[in-house]
Amino acid sequence: MIKHASLAFAALILAACTAQTNDPVSTPDAARNAADAAATAETDQIDDDSWTHGAMVAAADPRAVEAGLDVLRYGGHAVDAAIAVHSVLGLVEPQSSGIGGGAFMVVYDRARNDLTVLDGREIAPMSTTPSHFMKNGEVMGFIEAWQSGKSVGVPGQVALYEAAHKQFGKAEWGDLFTPPNELAEKGFVVSPRLASELSSDRQRKFVSLDDDPVTAAYFYPDGAPLPVGFQRQNLPYAQTLREISEDGAKAFYSGERAQRIVDAVNTHPVLPGNMSLTDLTSYKVAQRPALCGQHDRVRICSAPPPSSGGVTQNMIYGIYPKLLPSDFAEGRDDLNEIRLRAFVDAQRLAYADRDHYVADADKVPVPTEDLINPDYLEARAAEAFAPSATPTPGDPGIVLGRGPIRSMWGQDPTEDAPGTTHISIIDLDGNAVSMTATVEAAFGSSIMVDGFLLNNELTDFARQPTKSGLPVANAPGAGKRPRSSMSPTIVFDDRGDLLMVTGSPGGNSIVAYVSKTLIGVLQWDLSAQDAVDYPNIIARGKTVGVEIDRPGGPEAAEILRQAGYDVDEREGENSGLHVIVVRETGLEGAADPRREGVAIGLK
Repeated sequence: MIKHASLAFAALILAACTAQTNDPVSTPDAARNAADAAATAETDQIDDDSWTHGAMVAAADPRAVEAGLDVLRYGGHAVDAAIAVHSVLGLVEPQSSGIGGGAFMVVYDRARNDLTVLDGREIAPMSTTPSHFMKNGEVMGFIEAWQSGKSVGVPGQVALYEAAHKQFGKAEWGDLFTPPNELAEKGFVVSPRLASELSSDRQRKFVSLDDDPVTAAYFYPDGAPLPVGFQRQNLPYAQTLREISEDGAKAFYSGERAQRIVDAVNTHPVLPGNMSLTDLTSYKVAQRPALCGQHDRVRICSAPPPSSGGVTQNMIYGIYPKLLPSDFAEGRDDLNEIRLRAFVDAQRLAYADRDHYVADADKVPVPTEDLINPDYLEARAAEAFAPSATPTPGDPGIVLGRGPIRSMWGQDPTEDAPGTTHISIIDLDGNAVSMTATVEAAFGSSIMVDGFLLNNELTDFARQPTKSGLPVANAPGAGKRPRSSMSPTIVFDDRGDLLMVTGSPGGNSIVAYVSKTLIGVLQWDLSAQDAVDYPNIIARGKTVGVEIDRPGGPEAAEILRQAGYDVDEREGENSGLHVIVVRETGLEGAADPRREGVAIGLK
């Protein structure tokens, strides 16, 4: 283990970094000046000449990115940096993730040539039944279910920190929590995005933060939402992290803190849950093999079920070229109708299958490998729906000669909300982490314990447990992990070398957001930033959502409308893509201009 120097937040050191940054309002001057200097991070060579590309961190807040870079400067592993980054995000971006939530982490360890998925997804308490969200024979509404104790799953984030560090960590465990601890004690500056979320009339209509005395005092001091620039201390969070840094995950999952979590869930004034101390003490991170698909020139790897990443990203990427005419020449004409239609139709096919089949494969059978089988993708591409049609799931069992399986499940239209964040990291040894973390909807369940918010992850289950008399694969269940759209993804080239790290928050639109970067960079030859900036196009179900407040969006919407699609013109898309691409000349980073993130490489 490397005992490195203090990880104190040092904004001035950003001037020594080369950055790709997108929000001048919330980015320190030094980082902004570095971003103006170059869009692609230049990196120095390191002693090991087998990896000459340097390091980079891309995440949703400059303060979190700097915490991760500080870890890497002193020889930490990408996993160490991810822990430091995320523990800062839990403080400064509580609407999106935190230690009261969970995550999927995909880890590439270059020295071992090993790819691992650590599943820190929240788990339903053992008291959970399929009718968890039924009330008087009726399906509970999302808002009622969301702002309740019944929505809270057993958090997996801290256990994930510990499991990942034990397996891959090089830095001292306790040092990883120094940056968020100092920020929490001294006070962090409230960013425009957090202030905007808190002051949104629409948000306040649904979120009960200002109804509870604890969260009201924290987020709405003197009855007003925290303004931009306010210096917000969070001493309970600092104390929580201090105890975790000293005693490990047991400081979260047992003892008085665990009891406070259970009490907060089970005494909710409107709709209490039924969580036990045993639910917390028995939580285990699941280690899984990554789900990888081999395509022409690249191998795309993401998390397997209950994540949707491995299935959907390989389906969309694999189906897309099969929908192009054989004589179609790819190029930089991003608004080409043929290309747009292929991208939309590949999404429609993949989303329909994801919605039907993907769930917790530890609890229900999921045809994971069959859904990305090249023979099935070939057959599925031939089933592309007319623009005016409503997509339905395919049947890989029939295609692959194993007998029909579609009729096992009722179709599931579950919506997952966008209270999520994504972190992409490559360290100085060429190790990589793609981690998507969440509390589910904005500010999770709005229940705060010891300075952090608890998730509302159980609403990612299908609230209606049966459809047309058939069980829904993603119905609630005891000890079950709800399906997730999170798609933390790592891509390798045809030599097996690291090529790309990508992922995004955004609820069920995550699938579309992440696939846009894969298609954009790998098929359309866009830069990482151009792929991120490209208007979001989300094709789940009959309607195609097109982001029209980005350059090219109105034109894409009109092309698809003229082609016969039911187009929903959207503004304010909630993507938060963070991408790193390995180029011959170094690491190319991108952060989503729709949020406050930066991508910064070490020089």
